Amino acid sequence: MNRNHLLIIVCLPILSATVGAQTSQTSKSPAPPAAANTKPAKDPEVERLIRERRAQAQSLLISLVTAAGTFNDQKLRARTQSRGADALWESDPDRARTLFRKAWEAAEIADAEGRQRMAEDVRARRAKSGGGGYSVASPPELRKEVLRLAAKHDPSLGEEFLGKLQEKSKAGSAENNPINPREKDAASTQRLDVAKGLLSSDKERALEFGSPLLNTISWQAIEFLSSLREKNAPLADDRYASMLDLAAANPQSDLNIVALLSSYLFTPHAHSNFPGYGALPLSRTMVGSGPPDVAPALRARFFRMAGEILMRPIQPGQDQTAPSVLYKYTAVLAFIPWFEQFATPELAAGLRSQLEVLSAMVPANRRRKQEEPVRERTTPPKPAPDHEQSLLDRVDRAKTSAEQDPLYSQLALLRGETGDLKARDYADKIADSELRQSVRGYIDASLAWEAIQKRDAERALEIVRTGELTRLQKAWTMASAARLLSKADRERALQILDAASAEARRMDGSDADRPRAFLAIASALLAIDRARGWDSMTDAVKAANSAPDFTGEDGQLTFRISAKGTRSGHQHGLREFDVAGVFQLLAVEDYDRAVALARVFEHEAPRAHAVMAIAFAVLNGQKK
Repeated sequence: MNRNHLLIIVCLPILSATVGAQTSQTSKSPAPPAAANTKPAKDPEVERLIRERRAQAQSLLISLVTAAGTFNDQKLRARTQSRGADALWESDPDRARTLFRKAWEAAEIADAEGRQRMAEDVRARRAKSGGGGYSVASPPELRKEVLRLAAKHDPSLGEEFLGKLQEKSKAGSAENNPINPREKDAASTQRLDVAKGLLSSDKERALEFGSPLLNTISWQAIEFLSSLREKNAPLADDRYASMLDLAAANPQSDLNIVALLSSYLFTPHAHSNFPGYGALPLSRTMVGSGPPDVAPALRARFFRMAGEILMRPIQPGQDQTAPSVLYKYTAVLAFIPWFEQFATPELAAGLRSQLEVLSAMVPANRRRKQEEPVRERTTPPKPAPDHEQSLLDRVDRAKTSAEQDPLYSQLALLRGETGDLKARDYADKIADSELRQSVRGYIDASLAWEAIQKRDAERALEIVRTGELTRLQKAWTMASAARLLSKADRERALQILDAASAEARRMDGSDADRPRAFLAIASALLAIDRARGWDSMTDAVKAANSAPDFTGEDGQLTFRISAKGTRSGHQHGLREFDVAGVFQLLAVEDYDRAVALARVFEHEAPRAHAVMAIAFAVLNGQKK
């Protein structure tokens, strides 16, 4: 029955009753008008349809997670079961808890397989490079994903998984040390990731889960406190003060403790340590971000603790060439700028005196080797024009193209970071053809990316016409530009998307990037012309069926330089390359049609992700 007709039938008796009541009670005062913000009454028929659709989605999801137990791909199995458990928790926590445990078992296998593949890849690339540079992508950590979802619903289940992780951690014995700056315990790192993830939605749960980290002074503990401070500064400062007391009371506290604790006050989320002989603690990233606004008393508390450790006397008779002396000299040299800027004059003068004592014990040639890098790393970088001119001066002094080419590469990258087309001119001056082509492709891809981020559709399209872009880069750039232009010029946007589709069709049929290109185009079309968007999705599914390596997720836009010892690159994860985002839109538009289309996928992974997305769209209450 048509819903509009149903509403008329239901409302007529109500209207008749209201009229009758008003006729029989004319002597009574009329009821006051409803408040302007009164919510409209819910339509019973709409509510019934929503319940039915949610039941269908839940049944669809249960069927999927049941089938996931037969998937050969352990990564797909773990993700399907854990995400399904996340969605089913409110309605069926017992089933969800069982799914989480099955997902953990699959994740353990998947992580082991991923590490093995990475080791094999490293050996192969090392042999191919002949001793030169190479890069290898790390596999995803599936246990981390399962742990994060499980802990969100059930902290005890999260602790259970952390215990299993701890059993396999080689650094498990380090938990007995109350101060352990070099701790690399996998369980602590996982706890940190989960606790930070919970901060955005449930601060109390995050603190409950992250509290065990605060029993040690480690980079995980400081990182969690820095994140907590962004949500609750007084609470984080209080916990940090307790750490300062722990460090001050422990005679084993050393320079690494000072370095770790300093990051909370001066360089949040940028950590440093002194791992060995001649190590430098500071990096350029630690200079640009100013210190957070903390109470002077808390900062003074840190300097009292740090000063006591840094100004401990050198043991009599210690060899002047011993690494420990140079080690401490480097540390004091690095911390002096902070003491002179923030500490009391007495503490700053004391540390300066300590530096003079250490300086007399370190040979001049070794002092120079440490002072220059520290000076470079603790002073702000030169402005871009100055840096560019210094590179050009070096080009003029270079005698061969082999010396000039790396400098032109740096100049091209420097200009490319600002979206300046002059970057191309520098790239074109590179003599080596392989390096020139690689740098030019990287520069053009960077320029296209920056143009889209700045919503400059015309610049992006110009780069597509004249740049050295891959077919996937062209398709994505055109689809993104069409989105930007669609409101002002719908017809032109559709023409651009037609051109993007033509570019996608030129890609090899088995290339996993081909369905990604079509998904990006379909995503743009669904925002401009829904009918054509559905048609484009048919192309995307066909392309996916011809590409066995296409999984339907983890889509990335990548551009890199890899030639003649030069390595640079960017990877941008894009939702429009994955089936989940598009199928959530389709499910809201037409649930039954979306389910039918998802079943056309021939391979397990994209079909599973599509079905999951449809179920999530309904169960999470997304509106049409």
